[in-house]
Amino acid sequence: MNTPFPFSRRSFLEHNAMGIGSVALAWLLQQEAARAVPPVIKQKPVTDLKPRAPQFQPQARAMISLFQHGGPSHMDLTDPKPELTKFSGSDYPGEVQFSFVNQASKKLLGSPFRFRKHGQCGTEISELLPNTADIVDDICLIRSMHTGANGHEVSIRYFHGGIPGVLGRAHFASWLLYALGSETQDLPAYMVLTDPGGHPVDGVNNWSNGFMPPLFQGTVLRPKEPRILNLAAPSHLQGTLQQQNLAFLQKLNSRDLEKSGGDADLEARIASYELAARMQTSATEALDISQETQATQNLYGLDNDATREYGTRCLIARRLVERGVRFVQLFLGGQPWDNHGSIRTALPAVCQRVDKPAAALVTDLKQRGMLDSTIVHWGGEIGRLPVTQVMGDPAAAGRDHNGQGFSIWLAGGGIKGGMAYGTTDEFGHRAVENVVTPNDYQATLMSLFGLDHSKLIYHHNGQPQVLTANRPAKVVTDILKASPMT
Repeated sequence: MNTPFPFSRRSFLEHNAMGIGSVALAWLLQQEAARAVPPVIKQKPVTDLKPRAPQFQPQARAMISLFQHGGPSHMDLTDPKPELTKFSGSDYPGEVQFSFVNQASKKLLGSPFRFRKHGQCGTEISELLPNTADIVDDICLIRSMHTGANGHEVSIRYFHGGIPGVLGRAHFASWLLYALGSETQDLPAYMVLTDPGGHPVDGVNNWSNGFMPPLFQGTVLRPKEPRILNLAAPSHLQGTLQQQNLAFLQKLNSRDLEKSGGDADLEARIASYELAARMQTSATEALDISQETQATQNLYGLDNDATREYGTRCLIARRLVERGVRFVQLFLGGQPWDNHGSIRTALPAVCQRVDKPAAALVTDLKQRGMLDSTIVHWGGEIGRLPVTQVMGDPAAAGRDHNGQGFSIWLAGGGIKGGMAYGTTDEFGHRAVENVVTPNDYQATLMSLFGLDHSKLIYHHNGQPQVLTANRPAKVVTDILKASPMT
């Protein structure tokens, strides 16, 4: 059949490339795949990321999550236990659920690391986190997290998707995009910064859109330079020629849109292709940390081999939210906090890598006036047991998994700083006061974005879905500067 144009839009885009990198292309495919919504859905699905109003007045507009896979040992980092130290070497008097029974022991293991009070709030922090100690007046340390499960994947999926262990659930960041859209139309709204050492435990499930359209999935940046391949247009296509190509593509799109009678899905796809062209400028600029002052780069530890890589990603995260990205999450390869053995050497090593950059992120956001509207999260999916694993040589001792009680911290975006919330028992095993579950965490985050988690509904296969899957969930108002105006 004759056609006035020798190429379709898709083949024209493919053959001319126009500098669209892998991230942009993935983003386009996500938006295109969003059209494949099951017809049983009664309400019209959201197929774009245009800004949408929250349900009530928000305190936060963006979030950066520094997820620490493996289970940081809270009694060695953020939750001092004098009784554990006092009775180190004696038998734990309660029941313990072990993940590695063949290496299990009920011998208490006191922390070999010193704690002292910091800041005006006087919160005690381990010597392993000296930079976190410097920002203790800006963070809320939650010492009573509880998943009820010791496994990594089961607890990771609980934190991210709302139900322990269940695959196919949408990450809470996907819910944010579904509800609020994006403040930038020049960059993906949900971005993932992975580790050069590889994906974290549970891989791509960590940023899954679940039952939602791929439009709401996390967009992954490469873990090393160039962060986006082929972002710049080839030299022979730059300048006037590229503008001519884009103008020609726009004519093709406009012609088809007119023939369709203004089809909303087609209009959304056209907008996604236009995003790819805009990303050539916006993404290049956003990822260029050479624009930062030397003082800022040093603040994040870019002048030190131990902190340079993680510090670079923390700095990129700040630059992304500064430019309107809604949610950024950083991961570490594997699960470096999973210290079953040699905790005396393994724990200091991973602390050295992330402590300074994480603290720098909070400090930098505060200096720029961004902390009030940006939530920062630091923490893993579980903690560690108060008893020793691997008996014998003290240098080989470690700690097994513990989802009964552990710590995370939050800062900014309406979170009260300078406070420790909740407690574990005298040995740090179980959360006993002001217990916070991942569902509580999710409900609280949603409230800071101006959303009632129980009224935020997505229809999947004709069934209404909510983030917390109708599980018990409360907004932890005690850690908020102001109560949500629901």
